[in-house]
Amino acid sequence: MSAHELVTPALEPTIAVVKAVRPEQLDLPTPCGNFTVRQLLDHMAGTATWLSSAAGVKSEPPESLEDRYAILGTVYSDPKSWEGEISMGNAPMPAPMVGGMTIGEVVVHGWDLATATGQHPQWAPEVLDFLLEDVAKTADLGRQMEAYGKEIPIPADAPPLDRILGLTGRDPAWTA
Repeated sequence: MSAHELVTPALEPTIAVVKAVRPEQLDLPTPCGNFTVRQLLDHMAGTATWLSSAAGVKSEPPESLEDRYAILGTVYSDPKSWEGEISMGNAPMPAPMVGGMTIGEVVVHGWDLATATGQHPQWAPEVLDFLLEDVAKTADLGRQMEAYGKEIPIPADAPPLDRILGLTGRDPAWTA
């Protein structure tokens, strides 16, 4: 499966998690820094808009995170969005790196949100295998950009999602 074909299977479990968040859960803590569920949802919405805009979407973002993710999915499911470079503010970045960041944002923050709200999404093995390889290559850069925390050692034989989480500075056993 090509990377652009993994965007929709990365998004689907995360969208299901977003839809299942209840109003009384909005002030719960999450494994993502000091974010509450509400703050994480806001971050996810902003990042979806930013990544879509970086890839050329110029329209006003919709209100709902689900609709923003639909746009994000359309953009990054197009193989052309994985070619060349994408301007990320200060400098252009290789489009495959931005595409990998997109899948990482969706899956890792989907896990953050799910863990905070007691949900258990399942991402396709192909998505997690791709993401593990991608995060392993970009983890140092992610830490330099302060997108990731300090790596948490995870056994090499642990499931791919646990290893992804460890590379991004998350404890797979996190509880509130």
